[in-house]
Amino acid sequence: MSSEQYSSTAQSPPPYPGGQEYQTKQPGATYPQQPGYPVQPSGPTTTTVVYQQPHVMMAMQQFNEFPVSMKCPYCQATIVTATDFTPGTLTWLSCGATALVGCWLGCCLIPFCIDALKDVIHSCPNCKKQVGVFRRM
Repeated sequence: MSSEQYSSTAQSPPPYPGGQEYQTKQPGATYPQQPGYPVQPSGPTTTTVVYQQPHVMMAMQQFNEFPVSMKCPYCQATIVTATDFTPGTLTWLSCGATALVGCWLGCCLIPFCIDALKDVIHSCPNCKKQVGVFRRM
């Protein structure tokens, strides 16, 4: 290693690839804008914040056999749905299966008395419109 590489004299850094030499930022100085970039506004800027309200689509709502808290799509009130049990496909299949087994003299009607075999209709307590259905089958 030669002593020329470790000289104590300070040299200016080499020029950048763009051909301009390195400059330190002077307070209060304005510098030219780089080509291809828009000029930044110097005044105060305003920011607009947009809030998007989440909405629940009726097909996306998860209905089950229990009342559900939701916003009614008809009257726009925040409600807890009223539930009503009605005979559905599972009720009729249970009735038919019971009759095929030999309980056709009236025991086949037992599935119509069991809420766990019925479909559940959810309705709004305010406007009384149907807002959803939970089908067992």
